[in-house]
Amino acid sequence: MRQIVLDTETTGIDPNEGHRIIEIGCVEVVERELTGRNYHVYINPEREVEAEAITVHGITNEFLADKPRFADIADEFFEFIKGAELVIHNAAFDVGFMDSEFARLKSSRKTADHCGIVDSLAIARKKHPGQKNNLDALCKRYGIDNSSRDLHGALLDAEILADVYLLMTGGQTALSLDAGSGDEGGADGIRRISADRAPLAVPRASDDEAAAHDEFMAMMEKQAGETVWSKLSAAE
Repeated sequence: MRQIVLDTETTGIDPNEGHRIIEIGCVEVVERELTGRNYHVYINPEREVEAEAITVHGITNEFLADKPRFADIADEFFEFIKGAELVIHNAAFDVGFMDSEFARLKSSRKTADHCGIVDSLAIARKKHPGQKNNLDALCKRYGIDNSSRDLHGALLDAEILADVYLLMTGGQTALSLDAGSGDEGGADGIRRISADRAPLAVPRASDDEAAAHDEFMAMMEKQAGETVWSKLSAAE
């Protein structure tokens, strides 16, 4: 399965009020492995970026002045995401902006018609009900280093979200002991080992290894007092 972990930065919060995308960051994941293939672009929104938005992502109007317009990158962006499953934190926000941008080009493209959409925020809320589930909180919960995230950035946030998503959805999802019936399994799903099997090899320490171990334990007891090992040895 090909997945694209995606994030955007925008001029404001509502595309219905004319706000636009100013940055897109995408990270490709194939069969739950990061491929190293990314897509990243800054975009001239052809309008002012709101001051409140700049405090969030730090992307200024001056910086965007010489960047390409969405119309200039629309085709290459669409080709990168087409057919993939998009993983987005609070997907309705980003997809709403993407669809609004495509609509401005008089295009019939709608994201959901060409891509699957997975909302990682919805997954987090289901997995961790009643807790904070923003990206910073999830990084802390899953032990992901986000110390470089002073401001929001589409590519950085997509890279972080990819790690969060893979950890949040990884691991064993189901445990089944029902392996069917048969001589080895039976109804309980336990595979029985034949009683006449060859004995398991039990490696033992050499004389030199045993002497080194005794020397080490003597040093430990001198520093810390009686050890659990010496108590067990005495009990035997």
